[in-house]
Amino acid sequence: MKHTILGILVLGCSLLLAGWNLQGPPGAVQAGLIAKGQRPRKPQRTTQTQVKEPEKVTVGTIHYPPTRRGDTEDDYHGTLVRDPYRWLEDTDSEETAAWIGQQNKTTFGYLEQIPAREGIRDRLTRLWNYERFGRPYKRGGRYFFTHNDGLQNQSLLFTSDNLDDEPRLLLDPNQLSEDGTVALAGWQPSHDGRLLAFALASAGSDWREWKLLDVSSGEVLEDHLQWVKFSGISWSADDSGFYYSRYDEPAEGTEFSGTNHYQKLYFHTLGQLQSDDRLVYQREDEKEWGFGGQVTEDGRFLVISVWKGTLRKNQLFYKDLEDPDGDVVELISGFDASYDFLGNIDSRFWVMTNSDAPQRRVICIDIEHPGQEEWEEIIAEQEETLEETSMVGGKLVASYLHHAHSEIRIHDTDGRLSRKVRLPGIGSAGGFGGRQDESETFYTFSNFTTPATIYRYDLSTGRSSIYRQPDVDFNPGRYRTEQVFYESKDGTRVPMFLVYRKGMKRNGLNPTLLYGYGGFDISMTPGFSVTNLVWMEMGGVYAVANLRGGGEYGERWHEAGMLENKQNVFDDFIAAAEWLVDEKITCRERLAIRGGSNGGLLVGAVMSQRPRLCAAVLPAVGVMDMLRYHKFTIGWAWVSEYGSSDDAAQFKNLLGYSPYHNLQEGSSYPATLVTTADHDDRVVPGHSFKFAAALQHAQHGKAPVLIRIETSAGHGAGTPTSKRIAAATDMLAFLVRNLDIQQTPEEPPAPE
Repeated sequence: MKHTILGILVLGCSLLLAGWNLQGPPGAVQAGLIAKGQRPRKPQRTTQTQVKEPEKVTVGTIHYPPTRRGDTEDDYHGTLVRDPYRWLEDTDSEETAAWIGQQNKTTFGYLEQIPAREGIRDRLTRLWNYERFGRPYKRGGRYFFTHNDGLQNQSLLFTSDNLDDEPRLLLDPNQLSEDGTVALAGWQPSHDGRLLAFALASAGSDWREWKLLDVSSGEVLEDHLQWVKFSGISWSADDSGFYYSRYDEPAEGTEFSGTNHYQKLYFHTLGQLQSDDRLVYQREDEKEWGFGGQVTEDGRFLVISVWKGTLRKNQLFYKDLEDPDGDVVELISGFDASYDFLGNIDSRFWVMTNSDAPQRRVICIDIEHPGQEEWEEIIAEQEETLEETSMVGGKLVASYLHHAHSEIRIHDTDGRLSRKVRLPGIGSAGGFGGRQDESETFYTFSNFTTPATIYRYDLSTGRSSIYRQPDVDFNPGRYRTEQVFYESKDGTRVPMFLVYRKGMKRNGLNPTLLYGYGGFDISMTPGFSVTNLVWMEMGGVYAVANLRGGGEYGERWHEAGMLENKQNVFDDFIAAAEWLVDEKITCRERLAIRGGSNGGLLVGAVMSQRPRLCAAVLPAVGVMDMLRYHKFTIGWAWVSEYGSSDDAAQFKNLLGYSPYHNLQEGSSYPATLVTTADHDDRVVPGHSFKFAAALQHAQHGKAPVLIRIETSAGHGAGTPTSKRIAAATDMLAFLVRNLDIQQTPEEPPAPE
């Protein structure tokens, strides 16, 4: 059971200043956001004085809508910091709504004038139109899986008794909204396969509504759970109900911006109202604790993973379900390391941990003798990073990362290596779920030129066989993937993937899109993307840098890019861009950088530090105001990764790279297309609104500064196919215009 809720992050989908050589936070005085010579005041006092009239900004041929600059300022530990666009944090106000409409009108007016836009849309649509399946999941003798015929906005859920049978439709979320913005965000069949709990998400929100469906009849039952966020469900052994976690109902008007605290673990009994659900565990003294409950396969224990923010450290509690009146037992407490429960045999718990093992290992804890001195090491720490482990079919399936690509090893439950899974090539493999009494499991494999292919794996024979293989209208043999290593500013060796059309010449003229993330222990491994494929068809090079802050090389690699070490992430990314230019892959005028969520923070910080590094910047749903991010929804959970402006030392570090605060008036910044969504309740859109307004105000050069604001969408998960194609079209069209790309997105002939 994964304890960390990296899904609450920022931070895909999938969440930054050097070189100014100034005293104090670089760039802040020039941006006019820090007042000089003022008497220190009490920390965090906010004032709002008379506002200025909106100013209309004109850069090149673009006339930007007027954006009012207010006089709001905050006192952080004696330093006054101005926040002229604070009013844009109120995303529901009439003034903000008008601003959104005007900005979108300007942005789409610009994009509609790009001749290549329609050709790009057509090619994306043709390539996106391929059949996709989800990995089968077996319960009660039935298989459950998702399917999309190609251009359906949301995938459908099917069931069948056998893999070769004609499947039967269970759920079609496309029938729940006209524009496809209601998504199937989670599902879990009961042990006997008769019932299905399923979650719906509307307009991209992280909030989930859980309902129940009778699998045989297709009837949706009356059970209805609300205000569930960052939680799955786990059925009881007798299928009489399930465990889940939720928050209290938020005050009206704060559903998408209010902070999320005091999560509670409940048991829902089938057929009863949510208000009658039994409270299983809460901590009124710990508002930041969250709980993930999982019933063991034998039905004996409820294992509770206790998380706190996005810290890769958790606590592991359990409750003996044979003793209903018994207390919750704190098996491992203190948040000293990560502990992912894998499974049990009687009183013995198998756990994956980074305790005394930064690259992670597997241990066994007998809860009858839980002392750390009694822990048994099952799989020792290896040179490679142990990314995931599952306990299925009487085996331990261990997924390792070797220089950011997958290696799969099968172990007996006592730790002995049984075999390695032979993968089709360098790429990403995931899955390997199932029960301990089954010999069958499924996994997917993909890389930059291989769409996600599903394999059935027989644990008794060690044989893999293709179950579903997508047919996409392109020739993967025309592309090449290579992995290179470059040196960062401090000499650290950093890996980077390059993908391009065969025959690419290193003449310094190839349009190149550099992607990065660098945070939250999340690894950037090879994956298939239609958008990137069209980019390469136009002669583009796609590069992915495996920056510090990620999980590619274990916890030490992660820690080297968090908190006071965050600048390492930006330095790694800058060094990647410089390597691409030095090696004649591209030139500054043909280089674009892209990142989303924590990656949006990355590219926002890099462009403020090195405005002449590249020609175009694509920050998506980014964390742009590092002084106030923790005041909205789940933002407080990222303090363990970033730090907080409430702390004097951390404030100074955050102000030093906060993208919003480090833009310099009168500077020439690259062409920038900021993207966000009006229902993003993870990284609230006010971040992007304020950053775009400040960048338009600061921009002195002729390069465009635009913001594209999607409606009825969120942080990315559950976005309808039609909206994904539209967003990809506009991103690529923007790059075509600003990198001066002449080639159309047509599949080129094979090189000689």
